[in-house]
Amino acid sequence: MPLPANGAPWPPPQLAKLYDEIRVDDAWYSGDHDKLTRVYRDNVQRKDGRRRLWARDRNVHPGKRETRLHIPLAGDIATASADLLFAEPPTFTVADARTQDRLDEITEADGVPNTLLEAAEVASALGGVYLRITWDRELASRPLLTVVHADAAVPEWRWGNLSAVTFWHELASDSATVWRHLERHAPGRIEHALYQGGPDRLGERVPLTEHPEVATLANSLGPEGDSIATGIDRLTAAYIPNIRPSRRHRGSPFGRSDYAAPLYDLFDALDTTWSSWIRDLRLARARLLVPDGYLRDHGPGRGASFDDDREIWQLLNIPPTEGGGITLSQFEIRVAEHAQTAEAITRQAVLSAGYSAQTFGLGDQVAVTATEVKARERRSMTTRGKKGRYWSPEVADMLHVLLMLDRALFTPGLAIERPRVEFAPVVSDDPQTTAQTLALLTQAEAISTETKVRALHPDWDDTAVREESDRILAETGQAVPDPMQTGQLP
Repeated sequence: MPLPANGAPWPPPQLAKLYDEIRVDDAWYSGDHDKLTRVYRDNVQRKDGRRRLWARDRNVHPGKRETRLHIPLAGDIATASADLLFAEPPTFTVADARTQDRLDEITEADGVPNTLLEAAEVASALGGVYLRITWDRELASRPLLTVVHADAAVPEWRWGNLSAVTFWHELASDSATVWRHLERHAPGRIEHALYQGGPDRLGERVPLTEHPEVATLANSLGPEGDSIATGIDRLTAAYIPNIRPSRRHRGSPFGRSDYAAPLYDLFDALDTTWSSWIRDLRLARARLLVPDGYLRDHGPGRGASFDDDREIWQLLNIPPTEGGGITLSQFEIRVAEHAQTAEAITRQAVLSAGYSAQTFGLGDQVAVTATEVKARERRSMTTRGKKGRYWSPEVADMLHVLLMLDRALFTPGLAIERPRVEFAPVVSDDPQTTAQTLALLTQAEAISTETKVRALHPDWDDTAVREESDRILAETGQAVPDPMQTGQLP
């Protein structure tokens, strides 16, 4: 599918519903009061008839302080999802030593683990994310791995697989004109276009030189004048779903957000609970109800005030039966009720999102060993494993394409192979548990010295493991004598 024609509606109508759903996910993910209000302004009531907390525009009562409180649970869920996958950097390995060195150099210099951490958080919130490979010779002598959000892409699918994709974003403008840069990735080619239009229409396609933000791209385009040949026959972009299937779009290749539709109501209920709690605190501030006679007059037009630090007061001519003295007003703060309600809502929300309460610090007991942590966070570990199966092949493919582009553009003669991606363990076994396990295996004669060393030092390379194994065998008298040193050669 080529780039859109002049005057085409934008975003594309076939993605309008998906973009609207992403807009709601984004509002909760951002935690921005204005975004939440805009999202729910036209949807003031839930299906159960209760008015939504964020449906009321904050400007309805000018001068009134904002009393709604937002708890960023949605953002916490997205962060937890990303941390479970990439808080500890994954390892990328290939067989060729020179290629491994170059891969390490690129991934470290480009901050690939941090890029994946960012992408995983966005995917959790918006239902999916795109990885894009590009390059800029003036910026870096290597290909670059970047992240594109799901609502800034128009994908093309073939049998559920991404065959091409058009990324887009709006450029700066000092008028009513909307400038959009479209970047279509297809196998072997990247096409660029600039459109000058309005809020809901692309408008007319114009040369890239018409806008300073993309004018420099014109110098790198090929003979056709609007595209760049990548030099490889692979797609330089990939889509990673957060998790499938999409419950709102059955059969769709798009992923679903960790929030999904049911969690919106829980988020709204949590904000309502906390807003009520803070309202109790606000109303429970001690207040003094003071008769007019207790006020000090400041003169005509200057009002009156009450000095609550004054220690001596003259007697007032007030009958004692009228109750005209100073009265203390202080309401009860329903701490336990609000706390229990908020915790129950939070527990249900993280459970519905696929995580254990322990992951969010809601556990009743403190886990001591790694085994206990894994047991109590089993639901989170299961969700991590499912998401990892979506990430691993796509990340490996993108690193493969990155190496291919690197050979074509920067490092000629590089041996190319598809890297292996291994996720780091979320929870490492404590030394005591590992030692007990290895002791039992040694007693059963079911493990070698080299395997034991690898289990204790998974970050060591083969040379270090062999050297340590030889030292252990020599110290325990189990080393095989070297015939050259014993003179026992025939």
